[in-house]
Amino acid sequence: MINSNDNSRKSEHYTTAIVGAGFTGLFTALHLCHHNYSRPTVLIDPKERFVFKPLLYEVLSGEMEVDQVLPRYEELLDCGNITYIQGSVEEIDLQKRQLKLSSGLGYSYENLVLGLGSVASYFGIEGAKENTLAFRDGEDAIALRNHLRQRLQLATQTEDEMIRNQLLTVAVVGAGPSGIEITSTLADWLPEWYRQLGGNPSEVRVIILDMVSEILTGDINVHLREKAQAALKQRVVPVEVQLEAKVSRVSPQYVEYQQNNQPQKLATETVIWTAGNAVHPLSKTLQISSEQRDKQSRLRVTPTLQLREFPEVFVGGDSAVLDEALPPTAQVAYQQGIAIANNLMALAANEPLEPSQIKLRGTLLKLGLEVAAANLFERFLIAGQPAHLIRQGTYLELLPTPIHNFKATVDWIMDEIFNDHAPPSPSKQKVSR
Repeated sequence: MINSNDNSRKSEHYTTAIVGAGFTGLFTALHLCHHNYSRPTVLIDPKERFVFKPLLYEVLSGEMEVDQVLPRYEELLDCGNITYIQGSVEEIDLQKRQLKLSSGLGYSYENLVLGLGSVASYFGIEGAKENTLAFRDGEDAIALRNHLRQRLQLATQTEDEMIRNQLLTVAVVGAGPSGIEITSTLADWLPEWYRQLGGNPSEVRVIILDMVSEILTGDINVHLREKAQAALKQRVVPVEVQLEAKVSRVSPQYVEYQQNNQPQKLATETVIWTAGNAVHPLSKTLQISSEQRDKQSRLRVTPTLQLREFPEVFVGGDSAVLDEALPPTAQVAYQQGIAIANNLMALAANEPLEPSQIKLRGTLLKLGLEVAAANLFERFLIAGQPAHLIRQGTYLELLPTPIHNFKATVDWIMDEIFNDHAPPSPSKQKVSR
């Protein structure tokens, strides 16, 4: 690893530069590494650890360890031709093929891979950015865990019922998959934690707020809506679902919203924001014509995941948009990373590039501690603990570092589900290992 504050190396040239080490960027680098890609490559990200977002809820609840879900980049990239740099890219000059980091370091490239991901969108709501808790990376998960622990401890120390209710109320803004997964996890976990501290678990409240009329609206997980609705009611403390509730203001002590044309005010010191995403700010600064962006300012790419105006640049994940809409999920981003790596190797070998082929294998939704729902190949709906095992097995298999004590279990789950019960296909292809 190179520290971006090392100004003794003001400017360097790498054949391939990868900016952003989320699913697209990291899996591009790993695939190049595993196939002995010979061209000098740099991977740049401001974080020290990869965030395996689908399992971040397990870090919050303590079901999995930090090192399992948040491995360090320098531990993952063990091949000689890929250099990891912890730093923030603040400027990209597509014409000159140059990068500039906030530290002052500069890099030139022949091929660029952009896997910038997205950032939270607060829609201009007063106090939302300042007074809500995010849940996007490991630091967020640990901060939220500490915040909740402190609120539960304070609740056991007060005899004032109003203050205790405020401390024990958790509001989650957003009824998409992230909101559903975190509310269902908290509604199982917090009551038990509070009971261990000597409190009455029935006093814990978990509430989800969204302006839409149904949960999972417009999401790939819509097929799991009924399973999710049932699961939210069956948690240790049932989740209170408040829909058609438009949040207007968030303060450190309450959240205000409009519902049925009436102003509402919920006393709480914990508001978790999962309501929306926006394009990464760096992506917006790129010198790309408006015709090559969509309404959300995402970058339009060719089937080979290249920019039309700058074909030496590949883009995947949340920053990219194809003519055929794809859901913003981990399985799409990591497959795009592998496709980009294959095309970089094709360029190095003077071979033709191949279009990205994304195989959606279904959707998985965490619905509580050791409870989930799975929609496999849009044919099989599974819920409860069997779906939890499928979800764990699927995601652990995708982790870029081995979980040795789970390997045998993962193997039989993957073989049983994705081989024996998959719809017939000419290739009978298994999930990528």
